[in-house]
Amino acid sequence: MTDEMPDGEQELRNSRGRPRVIAHNSSSVDGRVTLSPGVLLMTDERWPVYSGSGYADVKRRHHPQVILEGSGSFVTDHQEVPEFPPSKETAQELRQHHLPDHITALATDGWLVVPDSRGRVRWVYKQFPGPDWSGWHLLVLVAEATPLEYLSYLRHEGIPYLLTGDRHVDLETALDELGGRLGVQTVVSTGGGRLNGALLRAGLLDEIEIEFVPIAVGGTTTPALFTATDLPPAASPTPLRLIEVEQRSRDRVLLRYQVLDHKS
Repeated sequence: MTDEMPDGEQELRNSRGRPRVIAHNSSSVDGRVTLSPGVLLMTDERWPVYSGSGYADVKRRHHPQVILEGSGSFVTDHQEVPEFPPSKETAQELRQHHLPDHITALATDGWLVVPDSRGRVRWVYKQFPGPDWSGWHLLVLVAEATPLEYLSYLRHEGIPYLLTGDRHVDLETALDELGGRLGVQTVVSTGGGRLNGALLRAGLLDEIEIEFVPIAVGGTTTPALFTATDLPPAASPTPLRLIEVEQRSRDRVLLRYQVLDHKS
């Protein structure tokens, strides 16, 4: 089943002046995006892997200029924050965007963008291995409160960053910067519950796409699709409209929803 969004509705979404944002996640049938608390999905061999899914599939279908991942995809909450060498630059120099032209030129296909206002991730790669990531470059979102040592570390590692908030990364500001500075039109967020929840509560999602895999996980603290502040009793949930259903091999189902305005 496919019910594509009418051109007028698509133009309305893009007329907001910010990139279109799609949340994409692989989920168990009960909405879990990992199998156990405190275990990184990318290192958990219990999660089923399917050919034709993942980043390559997202890029093929949506042609994003940005893949947005949460820092929680790379480090756990209880993992110790690494120590970085003292910064040699001034605070004034570090607390501004770092987006050199020679690095921008390397991102011929797109950016892997990760919010990390606390400076928790010590990066192994800035350009990722494998043909699926050719022409993609890492970019980190930081805030005024991000430790100066981490900002200095990013600069010395050749990792660009955008300063987009005070205590925490402001996602709306980040999207404005990505659109204005880098010409980004489409962002796919694959970052899990907390990033999805923040985008949802900020009203920044245009589509929600879920690939349900044939497992049930359960749990009370296992990460789920959307982890956000609770709705107040008088608030309404975010309405959706189904625009695509695709039955995939090995008992998987892909559901795609348009996010509607509350007045729709």
